[in-house]
Amino acid sequence: MIPLVPVRMAVRQVGLRYQSAAAMAMNGILHDTLDAIREAGTYKSERIITTKQASKIQVAGSNREILNFCANNYLGLSSHPEVVEAARKSLDKYGAGLSSVRFICGTQDIHKELEEKIARFHGREAAILYASCFDANAGIFESLLTPEDAVISDELNHASIIDGIRLCKAQRHRYKHMDMEDLERLLAETSRARMRLIVTDSVFSMDGDIAPLTDIIGLADKHNALIFLDECHATGFMGASGRGVEEHLGLGNRCDIINSTLGKALGGASGGYTTGPQSLIDMLRQKSRPYLFSNSLPPPVVATALKVFDIITADNSLIAKLAANTKRFRNKMTEAGFTLAGSDHPISPVMLKEASLAARFADEMLKRDIYVIGFSYPVVPQGKARIRVQLSAQHTEEEVDQCIDAFTAVGRELGVIS
Repeated sequence: MIPLVPVRMAVRQVGLRYQSAAAMAMNGILHDTLDAIREAGTYKSERIITTKQASKIQVAGSNREILNFCANNYLGLSSHPEVVEAARKSLDKYGAGLSSVRFICGTQDIHKELEEKIARFHGREAAILYASCFDANAGIFESLLTPEDAVISDELNHASIIDGIRLCKAQRHRYKHMDMEDLERLLAETSRARMRLIVTDSVFSMDGDIAPLTDIIGLADKHNALIFLDECHATGFMGASGRGVEEHLGLGNRCDIINSTLGKALGGASGGYTTGPQSLIDMLRQKSRPYLFSNSLPPPVVATALKVFDIITADNSLIAKLAANTKRFRNKMTEAGFTLAGSDHPISPVMLKEASLAARFADEMLKRDIYVIGFSYPVVPQGKARIRVQLSAQHTEEEVDQCIDAFTAVGRELGVIS
């Protein structure tokens, strides 16, 4: 028998729980790690919202109404009455969840309907749903690429793309951010690969800059390479009908694979997808681990996405409103003397350079009932701290101007503008 005494000696009581010596050692390590994060000024706290997601919100500890300028709720549809009602009806008809993965007993007719609608929206042959676009990005590269292949990725691509690429066995290369000369150099160096996949965000979320997709397509054609495009910060609102950066730049359906999300403009709940050739989607259903080993997307989430696609395909007024709000904010902020990164996108980073200034600026904005967040190293490079403002179609012109007025007042107070 295994003696009991050493086990008893290795634990201590913590409240109503027992903690082993190994767990106590882990806690010590984690406390040191957390202290280091706090000392570096990069500890992330979470403000608690006590209302639905909207352009106006309330937060815990305050009854004041605050204007929200930091959500991915680009079209303002997260709490749209028709979207909420679609979710309610789906609960009655389809239940809260499937308690299963897709290939066992987790595929309902609405899952297939949404996949078909996504494919039609993007002008592709087929689509496959995931629990999130993080999962979609985690599932594609390992499934598609082998050691005979090469993947060439923009150095500032989203963390989910970076992690997904790490899982695959292909030759892995990074090109300098939006640097077409460096991309072509790597395409030439990998000419012997069986397949080469160029990987880029269509819009980079920290800067609001748009990938030079026209040039990327030209290089892909020249070097017989495939293109993977992450459209999370474009689907639903970039381009006249919301088809994304391809439409925005007038390029047609030139990219081979598109991954995107249902968790931003398309209802804001959750979920992601891959859309592209039928053969690719068929293969992902057989090999993609996040798809095979994750529960099906809950019916209310599927129903909200179906309703959002109906709304934006029937009427593009929200897309036009968002574009107008973006232009108004960017133009007036520039006139006030601020420097904004990116262009022509509702992600509108106000560049402040110093981390301490960005944090103080965000605090002062909250005092004026404007909710924005400061970003600094390591989320963005040293010396490039900023307030990342995100516009929504739900914002009125008066609310946009209120935000600009608050920025101007704080900017003068802190010496950012004169």
